[in-house]
Amino acid sequence: MPAEIYGNAYRFMEPGELLTFEETEQLVRAFVALGAAKVKLTGGEPLLRPWLPDLVARLAAVPGVEDLALITNGARLARMARLLRQAGLRRLTVSLDSLDAHTFELMNGRAHRLGPVLDGIAAAEAAGFRSIKLNAVVIRGMNDGQVLDLVRRFRGTGHTVRFIEFMDVGNRNGWSREQVVSSAETLAAIHAVYPVEPVQPGYRGEVASRYRFRDGAGEVGFISSVSQPFCRDCTRARVSADGRVYTCLFAATGFDLRAELRRGVSGEELVTLLRGLWSRRTDRYSEERAEIRRRTKGARKKVEMYTIGG
Repeated sequence: MPAEIYGNAYRFMEPGELLTFEETEQLVRAFVALGAAKVKLTGGEPLLRPWLPDLVARLAAVPGVEDLALITNGARLARMARLLRQAGLRRLTVSLDSLDAHTFELMNGRAHRLGPVLDGIAAAEAAGFRSIKLNAVVIRGMNDGQVLDLVRRFRGTGHTVRFIEFMDVGNRNGWSREQVVSSAETLAAIHAVYPVEPVQPGYRGEVASRYRFRDGAGEVGFISSVSQPFCRDCTRARVSADGRVYTCLFAATGFDLRAELRRGVSGEELVTLLRGLWSRRTDRYSEERAEIRRRTKGARKKVEMYTIGG
């Protein structure tokens, strides 16, 4: 969240505006009834939520949840990794844009230091997280020359670095097409030093394109929403902390599920509501990005990334 806009003491919501853990569990049960099997806790920063391991334990116990994951900036991971593992969290993704401290702080804010993130990854390994995903957004002129540093650091560890094209999520990240480093360019730079070969997708709608190192030292992944949109196979719904459901990462508005939950909607009614919302979706922003930005002169309102995560 841009410090120049929000500062260090900005209050986003009152506690009563957030979904309770009970309401979150009710939503997850409804999504599972519609066929969802994967749940990811994201943010903002989920490790800021008090008693988060309690929520993890509740969701891990929901029948039909086959994969429970969490994405974090890693700042508080060292103190929470073991508690999360014990509560039932099975997969972990950490945002790690650079291994250079200056570049890391430049991209993430100077209050967010590299050292605690690396300590958090080490703590997660010690807690039993064997295959961690490391997400790096690649921005031309910032960290595009440091891609191989990340590859070298995590090759052979069992962890997977995923390189993400810089996306125009929200309206406040200063995005420009000139700053986008395509996944093809990043892949070529890696392949020239560490030869790789493609891996078949594990399921339809898999976001990342995966490549294995030919020497058996693991994989790297690429998320290419700008150069290779995957709208047609998207199977992801996102719910914000205040209970709005969004059917696209680039959506302008969401539907208020919190109001429905607090008026006493039944589980069956909630399933019907979600089915209707999903079946009416027409989101194709990544496929239509150029035309939409031309038509709106780049001013189309979009929900911010810190509201609904990646």
